[in-house]
Amino acid sequence: MNILEIIVARKKEEVEAAKEKVSLKQLQYYRHYNEKVPSFRDSILKPGANGIIAEFKPQSPSKGDIHAGASVEDIIPGYAKAGVAGISILTDADFFGGHNNDLTRGRDLCQLPIIRKEFIIDPYQVYEAKAIGASAILLIGAILDKQQALELASLAASLEMEVLFEIHDEAELELLNSYVQLVGINNRNLKTFEVDLEQSIRLAAQLPDSMVPIAESGIASAEDYFHLRAAGFKGFLMGEYFMKEKNPSAACQAFCETVKEKISTL
Repeated sequence: MNILEIIVARKKEEVEAAKEKVSLKQLQYYRHYNEKVPSFRDSILKPGANGIIAEFKPQSPSKGDIHAGASVEDIIPGYAKAGVAGISILTDADFFGGHNNDLTRGRDLCQLPIIRKEFIIDPYQVYEAKAIGASAILLIGAILDKQQALELASLAASLEMEVLFEIHDEAELELLNSYVQLVGINNRNLKTFEVDLEQSIRLAAQLPDSMVPIAESGIASAEDYFHLRAAGFKGFLMGEYFMKEKNPSAACQAFCETVKEKISTL
């Protein structure tokens, strides 16, 4: 099995355990369940926005520890102060070192839209995302079929959350549906972990006009950012670039200032 298949197999076990521990009815009593959350789409498309989605990502399967001991309290307020358009928080524990509580604490620390970055395969996880304070959920085309994609995206919409749908190749374009607002094109192949910005640019050109293209992973410089921006991307999900630094918030602040300065000259 490749790493994605290993993660999904483990996720199935986690979801069943979570269902036994906390029922759907109990999730509806979580304090954030009925809270109105800010829109990712609106934040990214707001005039003057840099489109940056700064990610809280302590570790990854390919890199191991990226920022050991990282806490949302130390990082998320700094991301918000830097002027990003939104926040992404990993909630997978085994492979990315995250936790649902990271997202809930992040929601309490900022007013920005927050996406739950997770391997979502079951409707329970969508309800869970709502309960912990997410503005949007990530759906990954590589682990879903068309019916699953429709079911999960429509459920998110019914709960007033948006969907960032991640694709990697042309075949996954067929999985998109009318409940998807944002399409993330992962510059990194989840099976090989190789990065190819040009593949992302080719895919972005094939998206419906109604969907906002988001570049994911592998953005390693301001040059990469502007290359993708010139190709039509509106959002830029960046995690490792910031999290690998001793002070992720300061790295984010510096990057946002660089981007802002150049945008003002365009």
